[in-house]
Amino acid sequence: MNKYTDPHIEKSALITIDTQNDFTLNNAPAQIDGTDVIVPNMVRLLTAYRKNGLPIIHVVRLYLKNGSNVDVCRKQAVEEGREIVAPDSSGAELVDELKPDRSLRLDAGLLLSGNIQEFDQNEYVIYKPRWGAFYKTMLENFLKERAIDTVIFSGCNFPNCPRTSIYQASERDFRIVLVKDAISRLYPIGEEEMQNIGVNLLETNDIENMLV
Repeated sequence: MNKYTDPHIEKSALITIDTQNDFTLNNAPAQIDGTDVIVPNMVRLLTAYRKNGLPIIHVVRLYLKNGSNVDVCRKQAVEEGREIVAPDSSGAELVDELKPDRSLRLDAGLLLSGNIQEFDQNEYVIYKPRWGAFYKTMLENFLKERAIDTVIFSGCNFPNCPRTSIYQASERDFRIVLVKDAISRLYPIGEEEMQNIGVNLLETNDIENMLV
């Protein structure tokens, strides 16, 4: 037991990271291996949070076709015509299974302007311009305004965006859970690093049991 890092599930929000078609689907232009495999566990987490009326935040990337808002490591490729999570494209959409209603689509204009899109009751989408979910976004204020002190992370590609977002959450003194079987490309040293900064490593079953 740790009075500073143990999760408060009743004061938590579920955060999904970058689980968009272009990063997830087979043969997608920027497919991250293993992301499609964790989608069923993400659906279980989302179902549990929706059932309990707890907040969900889907964090996404959107790359303008001119490359002006793209990370430097991908900027040249996008400028030269590679289309990845382009605004209003099917590739930018959240994987259908994760949506509360499959007919919902991202409002790219709203998101790129820095605003939050409400998908459903207590379910939202935020655009992040770089790896971390807290960098130049409204996420911290959004959580604190709702007295949320615990963040539950799931989604795409642990080494990049989830890992960065977790460090940013730690810097802001949030209690943190990483759902090991609902995150892609997690590796043993990464798990050790997370434990060293007080992150709780749990699995989907653990979260479901906590929310019963």
